[in-house]
Amino acid sequence: MHFLLTNDDGIDAPGLAALEVAMREWPGARCTVVAPAHEHSQCGHRVTTHGPIRTERVGEDRHRVHGTPADCVRVAIFALGIRPDFVLAGINEGGNLGQDVVISGTVAAAREAAYHGLGAAALSHYVIRELAVDWARAGRWIGELLPPLLALPTEAPGFWNVNLPHHPPGPMALPDVTHAALERAPLNVSYRREARDDGRLIECHYDARYADRPKSGVSDVAVCFGGKVSVSRLGLA
Repeated sequence: MHFLLTNDDGIDAPGLAALEVAMREWPGARCTVVAPAHEHSQCGHRVTTHGPIRTERVGEDRHRVHGTPADCVRVAIFALGIRPDFVLAGINEGGNLGQDVVISGTVAAAREAAYHGLGAAALSHYVIRELAVDWARAGRWIGELLPPLLALPTEAPGFWNVNLPHHPPGPMALPDVTHAALERAPLNVSYRREARDDGRLIECHYDARYADRPKSGVSDVAVCFGGKVSVSRLGLA
């Protein structure tokens, strides 16, 4: 099976490295990395159509793209001639839950692949800032999670959105996997205001805490924040 790997944290991100290690351990699997040169978190489904997209081959089956995550998928398929069986975007450093799926570059990469008829999954790791992320463990969890997920029947066009919970680093079995709907409540939004230039200029600094976001008892946010793996099947608009 040929996997195309990408992300929105950039080609040097630890989450992508962990995913690549996990996928290369699959018997007979081939992996091609086509990832952004720089971080593009929260860029949404932005694509580049009014200028060149510089692409560099930086290793065997590895390409660095000076563009967005959605650009990476487009360039891989339509410029580099890569024909993957499945596209994996991640592992993102931070959750992509509820309203995040509209904002996320990681999710956009999986969505772009699905638009072109490819199987795809967005993979993210919720982060509690006080805890280190055990990326090697996250990669192993994804390696265990994906085979049964890829075996599930999928009639309508769409893609998977997977969010790993954040537990303290160290040996730990894959947490329970729960299929959940997206949280419908919006993200908390608040700003700290600072006056400049005798009050004529106001700087607004976003200061809402992701961990304080609303969550219902059955949503993807509630599942992931509760220590389980959240899996959602997202359709195409």
